[in-house]
Amino acid sequence: MAILAACGSSGSSTASTTTSTTAGTDSSAAPSTSTTDEVAAEADPSPDTSTPAAAPSELQLQHVALGFVSAYVLVRGTEAAIVDTGVEGSGDAINDALSMMGLAPADVRHIVLTHNHGDHVGGLGELEAAMTNATVYAGAGDVDSIQTSLNLAQVGDGDEVFGMGVVGTPGHTVGSISVFDTDTGLLVAGDAINGDNEGGITGANPNFTPDMDTANASVAKMAALAPRIAAFGHGGAPVTEDVTAKLAAIA
Repeated sequence: MAILAACGSSGSSTASTTTSTTAGTDSSAAPSTSTTDEVAAEADPSPDTSTPAAAPSELQLQHVALGFVSAYVLVRGTEAAIVDTGVEGSGDAINDALSMMGLAPADVRHIVLTHNHGDHVGGLGELEAAMTNATVYAGAGDVDSIQTSLNLAQVGDGDEVFGMGVVGTPGHTVGSISVFDTDTGLLVAGDAINGDNEGGITGANPNFTPDMDTANASVAKMAALAPRIAAFGHGGAPVTEDVTAKLAAIA
């Protein structure tokens, strides 16, 4: 079961319509002008947002909208993981999202960097001091260019982080990785794919992707996983409808 929610940065971004899904269903909420905006699961329109609304074994996903780029907070019970850290200055928004899930920086044990571009690793330095229990993970080809005071680990196909499988999805960068949760069908793909802000999915941006042939092969690889939820770095909130078909169409 996955619960999706979203929050917007009070800095560079504006709040936007967000979606929430539980086990594949979704609903929408009106735009909000608050610093953060959590959208409840359809089954419970008025939950207590001060604590995670799932059992310890269930995976929750919080979408952190940072203007033109996104980061994600994933929670299982009392442990959290961050996927990507946005640009420099994104630390407060990520910590706010973590707080909305009822957790603190010390509860973060994993920071997954999908690739080494500055709009995905720029906020890392602001998070390190408080997230001292965390290990940072990156793919081969990108890991050597990442600077951090935390433990840094190289991962790739077949590895596991936070109960999710690591998927090598190169093309956008040599070391681009995604993470996939088989139980929920959640795929967090960084810039290996993008959204179109209207519920669609596009491939890697050719303007910033040096190897489009490899990037397209990575899309086909992701489609073969048959994901049900796709989260990405650019292009709006995670997509929850016809994800596998949309990936297959662009592969």
